[in-house]
Amino acid sequence: MSEFEPSAQGPLEGLVVVDLTRALSGPRATWLMAGLGATVIKIEDPHAGDSVRLNPPYVGANGLSLTKRDESDMTLAVLNRSPGKHSVTLDLKKPGALDIFFDLVRRADIVVENFTAGTAERLGVGYAAASQANQRIVYCSISGFGQDSDTGVRAMDTVIQALSGLMMTHGRPGDPPIRVGIPIADNVAPLFAVIGILAALRRRDETGRGQYIDVSMLGAMTSLVATEDWEAMEQLGQPIRTGPTLPRLAPFGVFGCKDGHVAIVAPQDKMVHDLFRAIGRPDLLDDPRFSTRDGRVGEPRLVEEAVEAWTSERSVDDVIGILEAERVPVAPVRTQKEALNDPRVVERGETRPVTHPELGEIPGIRTSGVPIKFSEDTTGFAFAARGLGDDNDAVYGDLLGYGAERLAELRESGVI
Repeated sequence: MSEFEPSAQGPLEGLVVVDLTRALSGPRATWLMAGLGATVIKIEDPHAGDSVRLNPPYVGANGLSLTKRDESDMTLAVLNRSPGKHSVTLDLKKPGALDIFFDLVRRADIVVENFTAGTAERLGVGYAAASQANQRIVYCSISGFGQDSDTGVRAMDTVIQALSGLMMTHGRPGDPPIRVGIPIADNVAPLFAVIGILAALRRRDETGRGQYIDVSMLGAMTSLVATEDWEAMEQLGQPIRTGPTLPRLAPFGVFGCKDGHVAIVAPQDKMVHDLFRAIGRPDLLDDPRFSTRDGRVGEPRLVEEAVEAWTSERSVDDVIGILEAERVPVAPVRTQKEALNDPRVVERGETRPVTHPELGEIPGIRTSGVPIKFSEDTTGFAFAARGLGDDNDAVYGDLLGYGAERLAELRESGVI
């Protein structure tokens, strides 16, 4: 019988999470809790597992590939999203499966699922049933539109980006909608989910009872979009889509250089005055259109043209060197690879190497780390992502106490 392996030390050490999630929004929430030290038990279908186990690219003994070529090949989606999670298999539609699920719930603090709204209840694993098994359970559902909304639309990230208005916050007037290049809705919703879970655990400390948390991807994304004053700016006749710059805070945005681009952010008068001197245009300080923020709001394009006339004649390094010396906020626009390998984020563990359970660290590929630092606690993952069902014996045998005969019967009947 395999021994149940504890999770990494961290501020959530001792908490047990039953993870019914799949794809990205739910697994990202449980990924974060695993990185903070919780014990996460990921339940997957025994026939195929989480659908992302079939998402390319793969990495294994023969390196990277777009198709599975070797038994050691594992998809990067699993390696990136499931470190520190115990993988067990359970067919929730089989007779006897719910008994096993509730045995896990009785030993757990948290359940997380991201099925389509209503699916968990139809399967018999929803909050009502889980709370009957354990009144202290904190149960979180992440769905596209909330549990009280059935739109008939599958909540894919791009669908949520479209519905939330996010696609129309980028580009210039007249441009087609622009999809954000990362699955941002799938990554924002789980942050709200974990915040809700931690708040519910705090309340449980007072009342002794858990509760249900309902997080909508559309709500989370639209809430994020609403942090900007779109309606007010529209009523004031200001353009909503402004391309690489933000005219109302000019000079603020991305400017071209001879060999690339830089971001320059100078919304305050002191910063602008330093910038104008740095680019050899102190004369602009004598013009009321440029010397104050209220003046610049009326003529933002003239300000931007003056800045880009200067940056376009210089290299990125020259622009950064000159502006940094004047303490003007400036940065190069970098590639993703350059950003992931920045020594500042590497040293803080905010990105980390991809780790394969058999091959160890994969050279040349980095992924997300936990971007939170504690004075007394550590974060991270106790082990790499597991193969499908690798922890069946450890969880069902060692943790739940099922004997070898029962485990054999469950395997033979296809329950696990």
